[in-house]
Amino acid sequence: MGKPTGFIEYDRKYAGMEEPKKRVRHFREFKNYLPEEEQQKQGARCMDCGVPFCQSGAMLGGMVSGCPLHNLVPETNDLVYQGKWKQAYLRLSQTLCFPEFTSKVCPALCEAACTCNLHGEPVGTKEIEHAIIDRAFANGWVKPQIPAVRTGKKVAVVGSGPAGLACAQQLNKRGHLVTVFEKSDRVGGLLRYGIPNMKLEKEVIDRRIRLMEEEGITFKTGVDIGKDVMPAELKAGYDRVVLCCGASSPRDIKVPGRELKGIYFAVDFLGAVTKELLDSDFGKAPYHLAKNKNVLVIGGGDTGNDCVGTAIRLGAKSVTQLEMMPQAPDTRTADNPWPQWPRVLKTDYGQEEAAALFGRDPRIYQTTVASFTGNKKGEVAQAVTVSLKPVKDKKTGRLNMVTVEGSEKTVSADLVLIAVGFTGSEAYVTEAFQVGTDGRNNVKTKAEQYETSVPGVFTAGDMHRGQSLVVWAIREGREAAKAVDTSLMGYSNL
Repeated sequence: MGKPTGFIEYDRKYAGMEEPKKRVRHFREFKNYLPEEEQQKQGARCMDCGVPFCQSGAMLGGMVSGCPLHNLVPETNDLVYQGKWKQAYLRLSQTLCFPEFTSKVCPALCEAACTCNLHGEPVGTKEIEHAIIDRAFANGWVKPQIPAVRTGKKVAVVGSGPAGLACAQQLNKRGHLVTVFEKSDRVGGLLRYGIPNMKLEKEVIDRRIRLMEEEGITFKTGVDIGKDVMPAELKAGYDRVVLCCGASSPRDIKVPGRELKGIYFAVDFLGAVTKELLDSDFGKAPYHLAKNKNVLVIGGGDTGNDCVGTAIRLGAKSVTQLEMMPQAPDTRTADNPWPQWPRVLKTDYGQEEAAALFGRDPRIYQTTVASFTGNKKGEVAQAVTVSLKPVKDKKTGRLNMVTVEGSEKTVSADLVLIAVGFTGSEAYVTEAFQVGTDGRNNVKTKAEQYETSVPGVFTAGDMHRGQSLVVWAIREGREAAKAVDTSLMGYSNL
């Protein structure tokens, strides 16, 4: 695929981003994109490799290698190289519902598994994917797919994140009547209120929702299933129900002083910022949340990084990010060979911005919080941190992070954001539907299946597999739709 000698002739080109000190002044996307001619050269870099791991989605070394959706990456890259952009869009659409989401927020599992990545730099598949869908919308190739025949079957999808949207789109495509219920005031789930606007502008979501409504899908916002509407009522009005509510129960930290004001879960903080921006049509931002404050972010993952970038845009005085684990190496280690996902140091946009503004990377590794102290108003003012060291368990061989005695330090903290992951689905939903859950509070199903312990009730996405990536949620939504379709019709052509 691509040009046989393209990977030799052309180097990987990065379009770059707006300079950190400029982009922190706004909440818009800041990534640049390559011109058409250069994009085609990047497609030409795709090798005619014998085994394209980029599209495998296989588990290697305990992590996924390649695209979970099995996008036929070499084919789309080749079509872009040839300038056949519409065919590239049609090819991509066979496996991926929403390229406009994944091309912005996916960590590019395909690129990590690219054969070019073995001794050089991978093909820029993520940027090529963005170029394809951007051109498709610009040229009017993305049209509502209205089913010619309706089955008369009604399906309720609870939750409008990527899993719920993918499931709804596929079921509607089959001809079923689909209604999506969302407890928030706007559609999108964590795409809307968990991912900052500078990573995914919300008009991108709105554009897709308008298309889905034209296709015949009904969206009902501000409806909290399990509270506003009970399962019995929902099941009475629909032939099948699909729960796509996410792993929306945030993991807390239990230390003295946790009850002080000014300590928030990351998802609540990010959601509040996005909501105020949207409500004011970007005329107003909640600067009062972080302006001139010393911000402490607990958690070193993507959500923690989003908190860093958002706090900086809100005028934070300083930002510190705590990471429990040791700093990852700059290059692969011997026990992490290609095409496994590379467990190497990643510096994201928020950390780049903190370094540019404050002169240092905000991350402090092998560190956690031991306690908080407050002022007379009951507001958090300081945090006591403690260092950690890895100690191997003699019985299991696992490395545990253990407190280092005498390593306590006191840091200023006027705003604390907890970004240490999620503990599974929210109990009120699973209890209301009486579906079985596993030890991680994920909704249980049989292996590789999507129907819950309650007949006629299905599940998909983070609620099913636990906190994961947007690309996995889309795959789960598509697979769950196929299972629902088979349940309704006796077979499925999805």
